[in-house]
Amino acid sequence: MRRGLIARSEAELPDAALEERLARVRAAMTQAQLDALIVYTNNTRPAGVSWLTGFVPYWSEALLVLPRQGDPVLVVALTYRVKTWIERTSRVADVIHTPRIGIEAGRRIAAAKAEAAVGVVELDMLSAGIADDIRQAGPHLVVSDASELFAQARAPADTAEVSLAASATAIALRALAQIPHDGAELGTMLAAAEAAARQDGAEEIYLAAAPDLARDRRLRRIEGEVARGSSFAVRASVAYKGSWVRFTQTFGCSQAASETATERLAVAVKGLPDARGFDGFTSWLVEGCRLTQPLEPLMGSGLAPAALSPHTLVSAQGCLHIEGAPVLVGAAALVGSGVLRADRATTPRSVE
Repeated sequence: MRRGLIARSEAELPDAALEERLARVRAAMTQAQLDALIVYTNNTRPAGVSWLTGFVPYWSEALLVLPRQGDPVLVVALTYRVKTWIERTSRVADVIHTPRIGIEAGRRIAAAKAEAAVGVVELDMLSAGIADDIRQAGPHLVVSDASELFAQARAPADTAEVSLAASATAIALRALAQIPHDGAELGTMLAAAEAAARQDGAEEIYLAAAPDLARDRRLRRIEGEVARGSSFAVRASVAYKGSWVRFTQTFGCSQAASETATERLAVAVKGLPDARGFDGFTSWLVEGCRLTQPLEPLMGSGLAPAALSPHTLVSAQGCLHIEGAPVLVGAAALVGSGVLRADRATTPRSVE
């Protein structure tokens, strides 16, 4: 369950942006001859429905039903008492409340066309109970997986998506600025960073740390007070109005080493989808949102590369050995353009 405030800002996510996204998906549905699309959402897989409607759940689950012709409807397992909140934070034609979301989704589609062709984003990940309910309510529906259709429709990132990611990056940077290079205990420093992010409007923030890079480069959640070395790293995963980014910073290294790592990462992400820019990194990972998971591993050391379209929004992180010591670095970026700059959140070209 999320702990931060979820609210929609039409200035940051205007209706026109959502309409354009719906139009992109409907164009893909027309080409694939789909009559309707179903997208699942919960608090761990919110990104697909959020991208189309702005809705981000605190908890529970829902299905977005998008007919090829007609307005999207959100079928939620939440109680009626949150109806007005959902209507304030999302842009859908109607919100239907029911404990059997699959039954209602299938019924609505079948009522319009009994033998409708229905695409489900991440069909293989849909729970058996919901999938069975859809088929029960619409026994003649032709259901197929629409994951690749959806992934291709949502790339590249639009102006609003990039701007929200830049805002999330700014929150992460201001949070990490609360961490001194020496002095306080690590747990205390992380608590200050989390508090700063939440006061800054983050819907969620997860902090992970490698307390002593000389001993272990693995990032992990810190519980209580933990002894740290002279060099340590912190990764902030921040959500802001449905947009997730990761930012990683190493503390205790020299300014020159930090600048070198940042420059190397910028060059590497600018060369994507060609991964040769990451040659020389000890390890690296590129994550992004193709479907419903906000930060899905897309390519990296030990991973088979995924197809990345130019101007796709990703978060990249890696480890370099500089001046004889490991330096961890990470930032949000646009494929083929560069690292996202937090100080230019209103333009889609806010990259270095």
